[in-house]
Amino acid sequence: MPEPTVGTTPPRVMTIAGTDSGGGAGIAADLRTFAACGVHGCLAVCAVTVQNSLGVTGVHTIPPETVAAQIASVAGDIGLQAAKTGMLAGAEIIEAVAEACDAAGIGADRPTPFVVDPVAASMHGDKLLADSALDAFRDLLFPRATLVTPNLDEVRLLLGIDVHDRDGQYEAAKVLHALGPRYVLIKGGHLAEDTEVCVDLLYDGHTVVELPGPRFATGHTHGGGDSLASAISSGLARGLAMPEAVAFGKRYIVEAVRHAYPLGQGHGPVSPLWAIRPWWDADPSE
Repeated sequence: MPEPTVGTTPPRVMTIAGTDSGGGAGIAADLRTFAACGVHGCLAVCAVTVQNSLGVTGVHTIPPETVAAQIASVAGDIGLQAAKTGMLAGAEIIEAVAEACDAAGIGADRPTPFVVDPVAASMHGDKLLADSALDAFRDLLFPRATLVTPNLDEVRLLLGIDVHDRDGQYEAAKVLHALGPRYVLIKGGHLAEDTEVCVDLLYDGHTVVELPGPRFATGHTHGGGDSLASAISSGLARGLAMPEAVAFGKRYIVEAVRHAYPLGQGHGPVSPLWAIRPWWDADPSE
């Protein structure tokens, strides 16, 4: 991919998600990743959370019509080369997002690729969405998705499948693909049998591609799923085909986890800073 030149408008990517007041996940992680991957980040806020490194203590949802209006406003003026979802909070917002994306040309059969990260469980595996919202993901967003990127806890909630090994990952990918997305990425970060590697599986309905990466002994992985989906979306916006965009995202998240840092008293975030040149230490005459 060519390097951006000064004054050239970069590709634009929208995150449709919730905030994290601690700055490690959600829209904060998405925007950090977009910048590190050389794209301009736009946003449609679905929920505001009260959150720090120890967890979420409050959630305020945004009216569905306001979420839809944010998508329409940006798509109609600035234009988008990709969009991705994160925390969508409830069925009513999911319905509004589906309709707004249809109108804005966002989706698998539309000009703008749509990456659905079905945030349905906390990093501890706790359920975050009501059953009605899980149904809305399956019925409304998955058939519209260019790519769906669940972790294994979300696979359990969405499909009722407990994945314990690689064969289980394959089976989950096939079941999820049958719900309509063009591609499925089953993330392997929570797979207990892999102690030294983390293998994600990409499936297009015919071919399964394994994407292995090192596993790091760290508890600081807050925002990892958000960041991976955002990096993949950035690759798509920059013109990469899906397999190459997923490999691009995998390379990004491996380094982001490698450079993760502690923050507060709980779980620290994965870091985009490895990808940012430290201009403040550079010779200003250069």
